[in-house]
Amino acid sequence: MSQPPIKQPGSNWRFELTRLPFLYRLLRWRPLQFTLTLITLSFFVLALLTSFLGTPVGNRNFSIIFVWIVWWALVIILLVPALGRSWCAICPIPAPGEWLQRRSFIHPRRRKLWTLGKRWPRRLKNIWLQNFSFLAMALFSAIILTRPVATGLVLLAFILLAVGLSLVYERRIFCRYVCPVGGFIGLYSMAAPIELRVKDIEVCRAHSTKECYVGSEHGFGCPWLVFPGNLQRNTYCGLCTECLKTCTMDNVAVNLRLPGLDFFVAKQRRLDEAYKAFIMLACALAYSAVLLGPWGVLKDAANFASLDGWLIYAAVFLAFNLLILPGLFYLTTLLSRKLGARGEISARAYFIDLSYSLIPLGLAAWIAFSLGFVLVSISYALPVIADPFGWGWNLFGLRDMPWTPIAPGLIPYMQVPVLLGGLTFSIYTLWRILGEHGRERLTRAALPPAFFLTLATFGFLWLYLG
Repeated sequence: MSQPPIKQPGSNWRFELTRLPFLYRLLRWRPLQFTLTLITLSFFVLALLTSFLGTPVGNRNFSIIFVWIVWWALVIILLVPALGRSWCAICPIPAPGEWLQRRSFIHPRRRKLWTLGKRWPRRLKNIWLQNFSFLAMALFSAIILTRPVATGLVLLAFILLAVGLSLVYERRIFCRYVCPVGGFIGLYSMAAPIELRVKDIEVCRAHSTKECYVGSEHGFGCPWLVFPGNLQRNTYCGLCTECLKTCTMDNVAVNLRLPGLDFFVAKQRRLDEAYKAFIMLACALAYSAVLLGPWGVLKDAANFASLDGWLIYAAVFLAFNLLILPGLFYLTTLLSRKLGARGEISARAYFIDLSYSLIPLGLAAWIAFSLGFVLVSISYALPVIADPFGWGWNLFGLRDMPWTPIAPGLIPYMQVPVLLGGLTFSIYTLWRILGEHGRERLTRAALPPAFFLTLATFGFLWLYLG
């Protein structure tokens, strides 16, 4: 059924999970993705309905609690660190457009997709749109996270945009190039211990029909426009496993591996991804300060208490994300380049390479923030299940369950090891990346960026511990 896993670029150890007969059969079962997506779509529809028709009180509205607390906890604390882009395989937002494009829910019936088939502009084949769409959401996050109608408008805009793009362009263009959530999931999926890869690259090169990419009677072509034979990182693989179903050579595997191996695939590092690392780290700091910090003035400014206050907040927020944090790190890399005597490497390439060391710390910062935010608010979920619209229902007798924060005294003891673990992982990543440019003066070269990472970590610790 399957071949032994091969050593791939940058690999140390891998175990092929699809060697397990049950998992192999499950992932090749065509209704699997449709069934799971149908479940998430039902929650999505309920979130839309409750956002527009339900109570405006955020902590009593299904859309606020289940989108920004339950779903967020599931994705950032569990799925992304453990299973990478697995959420993208069952996300309901692109599903209606994809089903309409394919004119099928489960089995491929026609080879030609129902779309205008336009090509996505070459200049937009990057994640800059995802960077800016995430920044736009983050800028209004205090409003979106507390007002059901705002959440509903965002969700509705996402699904309409996804359907519209599917009618113009082939496959999942929205997911690949536009979705703000997909941008950071792709970035952080590089740290996950799960990957989809081909077993033998030479088999792909010799095989001319490429069903894994173009599709066949057994499955659809890759929705993400990725040829599995070239896949070396998790960033743009949505783990839908269509290639596993369509490959006639049985050359596609899902592997368990050491976390973070994608950071060391040097030839695919890019400035748009580097900036995503800065944006995510800066936004984690901003979210922590606004939502968990003690500064009422900051909360009022983010919540649009006054136009002048919000404009100042927006200017500082955008400057911190796009100029201040990247600028400080750029100066750090210049010093590192000088101390490490790495003048043969351009300052731009050196900056991009070292920026990937921020990703583990950024993921850890989001997990730490989410632990504080989610554990305090998750008990709102049970009353909301009983009365999702806030209309006075009492399903399952849960409506009057009191708000009870979960282990508030233990939250800092969870956040500290998460952040220190992220710092350790980031410094290890930094060391490995610097080692790609030579072993000479490695310690000297590592000192400035390691200090930057440590300083950022202490900034988060100060916010969480006071």
